[in-house]
Amino acid sequence: MFKNYLKIAWRNLKRSKGYSIINIGGLALGMAVTLIIGLWIEDELTYNDYFENRDRIAQVFQSQTFNGQTDTGPAIPRPLEKAFRDDYADNFKHLVMASWNNSQYLNYKEKSLTRTGHFMQREGPEMFDLKILKGEKDGLREINSIMLSESAADALFGDEAPIGKVIKVNSQYDMIVSAMYEDIPINNSFNDAQFLMPWEKYITTQEWIKNAFDQWGNNSFQMFVQIADNTKMDRVTTTIKDVKKTLNENSVEFNPQLFLFPMDEWYLYGNFENGKQAGGRVKYVWLFAIIGAFVLLLACINFMNLSTARSEKRAKEVGIRKTIGSQRGQLINQFLSESFLVVAFAFLLAMVIVLISLNGFNELSRKEIDFPWGNLNFWLISLVFIVFTSLLAGSYPALYLSSFRPVDVLKGTFRGGKYAGLPRKILVVVQFTVSVAFIIGTVIVVQQINHAKDRPIGYDKEGLVQIPTMSQDFEGKYDLMRNEFLASGAVVEMSASSSPTTQIWSNRSGFIWEGKPEGFQEDLAWTEVTPEYAQSLNLKIVQGRDFSRKFATDSNAVLINQTALKYMGLTDPIGKFLKDDDEENPNDPLKIIGVVEDMITQSPYEPVKQGIYVFDKSGNASFYNLRLNPNQSANQNLAVIERVFKAHFPDLPF
Repeated sequence: MFKNYLKIAWRNLKRSKGYSIINIGGLALGMAVTLIIGLWIEDELTYNDYFENRDRIAQVFQSQTFNGQTDTGPAIPRPLEKAFRDDYADNFKHLVMASWNNSQYLNYKEKSLTRTGHFMQREGPEMFDLKILKGEKDGLREINSIMLSESAADALFGDEAPIGKVIKVNSQYDMIVSAMYEDIPINNSFNDAQFLMPWEKYITTQEWIKNAFDQWGNNSFQMFVQIADNTKMDRVTTTIKDVKKTLNENSVEFNPQLFLFPMDEWYLYGNFENGKQAGGRVKYVWLFAIIGAFVLLLACINFMNLSTARSEKRAKEVGIRKTIGSQRGQLINQFLSESFLVVAFAFLLAMVIVLISLNGFNELSRKEIDFPWGNLNFWLISLVFIVFTSLLAGSYPALYLSSFRPVDVLKGTFRGGKYAGLPRKILVVVQFTVSVAFIIGTVIVVQQINHAKDRPIGYDKEGLVQIPTMSQDFEGKYDLMRNEFLASGAVVEMSASSSPTTQIWSNRSGFIWEGKPEGFQEDLAWTEVTPEYAQSLNLKIVQGRDFSRKFATDSNAVLINQTALKYMGLTDPIGKFLKDDDEENPNDPLKIIGVVEDMITQSPYEPVKQGIYVFDKSGNASFYNLRLNPNQSANQNLAVIERVFKAHFPDLPF
């Protein structure tokens, strides 16, 4: 009987080609959108699934309160490690200190490239259960060892065996390759870890890291843990709260609160508001799930309306079938079979659409989603999806068409009745309502994106180029390189800074100034710059003046932004001093010489943070900022800049 139903359904589709194309095409588009959204949601929900121990791995987070506002993040002081190991070791199976993700120059023979990664303690590869392809998992036990991802090793060594090879990092120290691990997939918090180097090496790289061993107020590090097998995450979080008793006076004023943030929640639940977890990307997962459901509903409503619109053409068929003994249930099964056939064809077409558009979607969403051909669960879910859609799309037409009275149909007196068209009218209203809601939502989202895109950023990004200066080769060469670049004609101005233009790398507190409110706890974004910083970025000085090499006293000068001016409550800031509140080891006071227009240094969807720009005395800037010559093309300028760069740094990648 079912075979007969399908045969009749196929004949009806062939007979009404225009109707079939519209019906199958519309349903296929809706299913394709839903399918792509489903693949995206699956990728979001499986973020960090690469790590087998993810349910027992956490990062140590800290909440601190500034002027009644609590901020939460992963930055912790280095002495916390010792406190955990001394007093709470039984709660952890692994405890790993790590640097933030950073870029390093890697050199091997004639090859030179830039890769990102972490300095990490020895237990890291074991805790994260890295898939070791060559070498050993305990690859960080020697201070001069380095573990490389498969792609980084291939880029450096090609067909050569990587284990035991010596590479130079930042032209500064030699490291021996101890292991090669499988590339961590993109839907993972550590997907950019293309190398791992020992934590002990990190401590030797810079003096401030070494000195941070007993500095509880220096929150410049991060810590990952795997809890012990016999305990639970909440219990350990409750236990470690007592560690704040060991914090010294530098931190007690901010009422630090420590807790474990589970890996399962890093990606989807990473937002905190005033010290409380406030969701995160999971809201987008729910939003797109709802959108996918409504898109599929619209496609099904379209199918229903088209089917019922052809009711009179099928009325005689129903009348004859009922006359020769067909039961209503059999007719319902027949129409549902037709629906199943249409949905099956639509699903096949939807798969084709998804395959064609998946690369573009991946580029748009920064994903690497593959079509899950070999995933049995996907095909089982797809079968359920087809059956569910068939029932959803075919239920109303089946019930409606099978309800015709054969006598009225065969006499030609069939009329739908007073309320026969009401369900279809309701469906049309629902369809248009959802469509209009989608259009309004899209317009609002586009307006928000355009607002962020067109929001004044405070500096001129056109013709601005940044060169990272991680290698010690750059030390003491700023003035030389500035003169060389300016003389080349490709650069009209150049400066150096301790952080990139679009990020805040350091925050400072512990200042006092005239008019500072009693008990006020400041938090200022701190950037060290050379005197030409404002000129190279075309920053606007709204009060006072810019740094100048003509004034030796500018070595203790500082610029503040407009937000900092309001934040600090200053009405006449020029000439005011920021003094160090550390009476035992005070630094020289900083004199405010100017106020610059606010510059967006983070997300354009967030307010500008109060910031200060300090004269770079140490010469340890992390970036060169180059303003290209506007009278030449960017390609011409970059070619000249690269030539000058390679003349002085032949072993470094440009």
